[in-house]
This record gives sequence, C-alpha cells and structure tokens, in this order.
Amino acid sequence: MLDRRLERLERELMLVARCSVLSPRERKGQGPDPQAPTARPDTGTTPGTEPCTPTRLDRSGYLLLSRLDAEGAMTIGQLADAFQLDVSTVNRQTGALLRAGLVERIPDPEGGLARKLRVTPQGADRMAAERTCRQTGLSRLLESWTPEDVARFEDVLTRFNREVERQEGRAWPREADEAVGAPE
Repeated sequence: MLDRRLERLERELMLVARCSVLSPRERKGQGPDPQAPTARPDTGTTPGTEPCTPTRLDRSGYLLLSRLDAEGAMTIGQLADAFQLDVSTVNRQTGALLRAGLVERIPDPEGGLARKLRVTPQGADRMAAERTCRQTGLSRLLESWTPEDVARFEDVLTRFNREVERQEGRAWPREADEAVGAPE
C-alpha cells in the first residue's frame, strides 16, 4: 500500500490541476459562472470586460502558445512529442489557434519539408494578457502567504517539475536565469 503521504500528495496535485485560476473554462451543460465571461465556441476563448479578464485562452491554447514562444517555431509532430499527445490531437488544438490568428504556418527556417507553426503578434499579445490574468489570480490566492512561503512553494514546485522533465526526457525550455535556479 502506498505511503499515506503519497496518497495525500497525489490528491493535492489532482486538485491543483482543477484550479480555475490556472485553467479557465466553462463546463458544458452548465450555465456560465455569473462572474466569468461566456465562452466562444469557435476558439475556446472567452471575451473579457475588465483589465484582468481579457479574451481568455483555454488550457491547451495557453500551453501551446507558451511552448512556441519559449522554443520558437515547431512542427505539429514536434509539439505532439513535446506534450506526449497524438498528432491528431495537436492538429485539432493548433487548428483553433490558426483560425483565431494566434499562430501561423511558415516554411521550415532550416529548409525541412514540414511547415512549422509560430506565434503571431496577436497570439503573443493574447498570451501575455492571459499570463497577466493568471499571475493576478495567483497573487490573490497567495496574498496571505509570506514572501518566504511563496519562495519555498516555487522552489519545491520547480524541483518537482524538473524531476518530471528529467524522468520523461522532455525538458520545458526555460530562460537562462530560470535554468540555473537563480532567484528573482
């Protein structure tokens, strides 16, 4: 039987995954949250009405844009490998981003045959706005925490994510200062 601590940790990680601050979404079959804007079915995004509720990106859109922003232009196959997803799934997800004008197809800069996807200026703006919303939400969640608690949480979570990446052999690209664990 698993150690009780591992059982609690697994449950807490599951609960983090449902955090609406990090993954805004409207549940199908239920009315929208009266505090949240409604979803547009064509892109999985929601129109906003105030500075911290811009047109919201769904979880997959935000992850894909973040990866393309961090790594540069990538093929559908490279994205599928990076996220350990089926190519058809990534093709569908990037299709929504293409239709919304958030990414564009370009010839491979290195001369390969496959076309690559890169973030458009509109996509970069939407991603930056989404990141600001998520950071604002996190700030509200953690406002009663001490700076030391926030730093300790970030350190442990970063260590956990790096171990996942090491074991899976799929590192998430990080900025140079982030890669060495330098404090901000």
